[in-house]
Amino acid sequence: MSRTRWRLGLGATAFLVAAGLVPAPAHAEDVTDYTITVDPAAKGAKIDDTMYGVFFEDINRAADGGLYAELVQNRSFEYSTADNSSYTPLTSWAVDGTAQVVNDDGRLNERNRNYLSLSAGSSVTNAGYNTGIHVDEGKKYDFSVWARADAGAALTISLQDADGTLAAARKVAVTKSGWARYKVALTATRTSSHGRLTVASAAAAALDMVSLFPRDTYRGESNGLRKDLAEKIAALHPGFVRFPGGCLVNTGSMEDYSQASGWQRKRSYQWKDTVGPVEQRATNANFWGYNQSYGLGYYEYFRLSEDIGAMPLPVVPALVTGCGQNKAVVDEALLKRHIQDTLDLIEFANGPASSTWGKVRAKMGHAKPFHLTHIEVGNEENLPNEFFARFKEFRAAVQAKYPDIQVISNSGPDDSGTTFDTAWQLNKDAKVDMVDEHYYNSPQWFLQNNDRYDSYDRNGPKVFLGEYASQGNTFKNGLTEAAFMTGLERNADVVKLASYAPLFANEDYVQWRPDLIWFNNHASWNSANYEVQKLFMNNVGDRVVPSTATGTPSLLAPITGAVGLSTWATTAAYDDVKVTGADGNTLLTDDFSGDASQWTHSGGGSWGVQDGQYVQTDVTAENTMVTAGDPSWHDYDLKVKATKKAGKEGFLVAFGVKDTGTYYWWNIGGWNNTQTAVEQAVDGGKSTLISKPGSVETGRAYDIDVKVRGRQVTLLLDGQEWGSFTDDKPAEPFRQVVTKDQKTGDLIVKVVNAQDSAARTAIDLGRAKVASRARVTTLAAAPDAVNSETSTAVTPVRSTFDGVAGKFSYTFPANSVTFLRIRQR
Repeated sequence: MSRTRWRLGLGATAFLVAAGLVPAPAHAEDVTDYTITVDPAAKGAKIDDTMYGVFFEDINRAADGGLYAELVQNRSFEYSTADNSSYTPLTSWAVDGTAQVVNDDGRLNERNRNYLSLSAGSSVTNAGYNTGIHVDEGKKYDFSVWARADAGAALTISLQDADGTLAAARKVAVTKSGWARYKVALTATRTSSHGRLTVASAAAAALDMVSLFPRDTYRGESNGLRKDLAEKIAALHPGFVRFPGGCLVNTGSMEDYSQASGWQRKRSYQWKDTVGPVEQRATNANFWGYNQSYGLGYYEYFRLSEDIGAMPLPVVPALVTGCGQNKAVVDEALLKRHIQDTLDLIEFANGPASSTWGKVRAKMGHAKPFHLTHIEVGNEENLPNEFFARFKEFRAAVQAKYPDIQVISNSGPDDSGTTFDTAWQLNKDAKVDMVDEHYYNSPQWFLQNNDRYDSYDRNGPKVFLGEYASQGNTFKNGLTEAAFMTGLERNADVVKLASYAPLFANEDYVQWRPDLIWFNNHASWNSANYEVQKLFMNNVGDRVVPSTATGTPSLLAPITGAVGLSTWATTAAYDDVKVTGADGNTLLTDDFSGDASQWTHSGGGSWGVQDGQYVQTDVTAENTMVTAGDPSWHDYDLKVKATKKAGKEGFLVAFGVKDTGTYYWWNIGGWNNTQTAVEQAVDGGKSTLISKPGSVETGRAYDIDVKVRGRQVTLLLDGQEWGSFTDDKPAEPFRQVVTKDQKTGDLIVKVVNAQDSAARTAIDLGRAKVASRARVTTLAAAPDAVNSETSTAVTPVRSTFDGVAGKFSYTFPANSVTFLRIRQR
């Protein structure tokens, strides 16, 4: 394809005005000029139908209490501590009378190990998720329970909130002496988000799998999905669904099934735990610190993918833990078991109903195959050599039995650095089909890196951008992601799959942000980022139409800012700080022989002068930044001596400090003392500029030297150059791409204007013959606008534009994403 070449033309006007070289037109502060030139005769990259998809991981309680429609929390009394002492097997349950959780031979089955022993005349009440169980007036809810009691006993099922009854109570007769499942329907008499489900028994009884499901699930399916959340996924028309992780895949993958049965242990998401009857599925205390029921398992995942017309893309553990951990399994028997599990997963998805695992699928209600074509091994692996040795074994086994399945590798947790470079080289050497990249960076990074894939090897492995986001849910974040996505499409011959992450966040259980879709127990809403993703995913096109546009000149001003010291979950001592200008003049010197009056403490932690050193003593505090100097400083050397005293990490030495959210820092011994990197923060969002493996010794004094010259920075550790970088990429606010929809013949002109001034743009469509009217979809809002349950500040506006011609002008609003669909004649 013809790659975009930025050139100065009409769009240089604003730059020339700012430089004082041409007179400013009226209202010049409100409008900048650009040009877009399209070559409809040229043939750009083909865009696959699977270009954009979604990634579902059970983080932020995305499954139980979220997409999985079950309304009862801890329905099987299997909750564990999950690294949180507040969790018990009775979490979310209140007891009136006498009841206890029992784990003995009388259990429901080997996987469902706990049950509740309820004494005569006692009851238990479940609080659900968020503020309680949500019900809508007039809607039906299906209650079920596995119970064991003397024949003739009866259970009373009721639903209420603080204001009274929410549904007429129902009686359930226990007709068998052994375990059996009993069902009854409840109809809500009014709407409430604070419901409580009570099960009472006049006689002694054993209970398990106490469940309440809305009858109105997505597509009306049993053991189904919450309708509004599933519909929001479907509305994106994703090309694929990546599942189940993420870090859920890595952690605990070294536990065998026999070692990790029951609720006592945290383990990875292993697919055989998640299929079959729900009462026979395992539960798990997961990586993200809470419990998951596996009611939403692999069968439900494949079924959702099929329902929305998306390609399933499962991820299996490679027995090398990523997500900030450094461990690789050496148990060959366990490795072979995981490889066999992967083969069995493919058989579960694609095998005939007569096969071992195809029979399991068919028994669950789906005799036909799910047509799995891709599978990913591992996630964010930070030991590339160890991972790749195992990856090759997985790939060989899959290709031997299922040669049509594409096996995807990965490049670690970052967008650059030693791990990334090593992983990519290994993938290239082994001629891997596709490599999964992940990164969460600042909005500025996304504006600066639109051209990231322009220089990728066209003959090398393809890219799966499996996880990315710009660290926020404001419209500014969506704008910068949109600008980046124009580069993904322009490079659609290299970037074959891309998915924003994470997908869901329950507003009362947020562990990670930003997130695409937000919800509570009664409502859901689209983030600004969702609206951007939806606009792109619903207007992809089939082929790139080569185009060029004017851009912003490179940055020329030097890096400026004060200096700073910080720690992260670590206590450290700093001494002999000296800042010297390039002309040799001393700007700052402090040996802490007196006080620390030159320093401003604006973060957490506890700083003080001790024995002639400046010491941060709170080992739990994160980002304890103290700063000194003038924000206008530039071209200087910063020298400091640092000693780690205790804790998880090393030192953070900052430079170019503008304020608490905008700075650079050298993170020496970060990421649990495994990596050393330079990070840039802009308005609170951080991105990594350079990184290498590295750790810090406790009690050892290190000499740190940072040399800032113009926009180049050189870093020395104990007198040896550690690395350098030049930060001179412009954060280009105006980006575009043009694609063609083969079915309709439409040219789709996609323009992102991520600045506070409108972009008056001359558009040249070459010799294309086009209709005069274009359909327009615009997202425009204030940069800090955020969607919420009660506000939709960022929402698409549809209109028409009648001035289209071979050459025409269009003014794109400030802070906007605009799609023009132009019919070719």
